[in-house]
This record gives sequence, structure tokens and C-alpha cells, in this order.
Amino acid sequence: MPGIKIACVVDDDPLYNFGIKKLFEFSSFAEDNLFYKNGQEAIDGLSEIIANGQTLPNVILLDINMPIMNGWQFLEEFIKRNMDQYDIKVYVVSSSINQEEIDRANAFNCVNGYIFKPLTLDKIKELKEKLINM
Repeated sequence: MPGIKIACVVDDDPLYNFGIKKLFEFSSFAEDNLFYKNGQEAIDGLSEIIANGQTLPNVILLDINMPIMNGWQFLEEFIKRNMDQYDIKVYVVSSSINQEEIDRANAFNCVNGYIFKPLTLDKIKELKEKLINM
């Protein structure tokens, strides 16, 4: 992956999303960004992108605790709809340090890692480097 064309954030917290946008700008993380407020919005948006033959995100940063459709439900639907066949790197981003949640996230084959909130500029830069070198 020579660069990150599109990054997708699925999180219901507007303050967090504002901060991520700023971190993305400071780090030149991706050429473009998509933001969804919950898993259902993200599944619908990704389905529309696929149906229209548009470019899918290279990476999804997924929160777990959200209304309407949480991160676990998103991952189940992502797999059910065969979205895991596309080369999208999914990272669960959570403030939870519960080992059971970390293990549950990592049990999904489509999940590439678990990142602890808060995201910092260093974590974003480290993730960018990891994604570019995959």
C-alpha cells in the first residue's frame, strides 16, 4: 500500500471525531476521510460505495460502543456481507482495556489490531507507517 487513499472512522462521539480529523490533518494520514456515527451508517455507506463501484477505504477505525449498531454488530455484518473480501484493514479503537474485549476483537479475522483510546499524533503516525509497509 503506497499511501492511504481513504481512511474511515466509525464513532458516535463528535468531539473524538473532531480530534481525529485534526490528527489526520497534522499527520497527512490519508488523502480523504469518511466518518460514520454508528455501525449501521457505516455498513450502509460501504454498501453504497461497493454498489457504485467507488473506491473503498484502505482502513477503518472502529469504535465498539455506539448506538443503533455497535462495533461487534458492525463486524458481524461486515463479514456477513462479505466485505472482508476487500483489502480493508480494520482496527478496533476503544478505551476499554478489558482483555476479553481485546481477545474478542482479535478473534475476527478481518480485524488487524486493537488500539487504545485516546488516539495521539504518535499513534496515528505509527499506524500510518504500519499500513504503508503492509
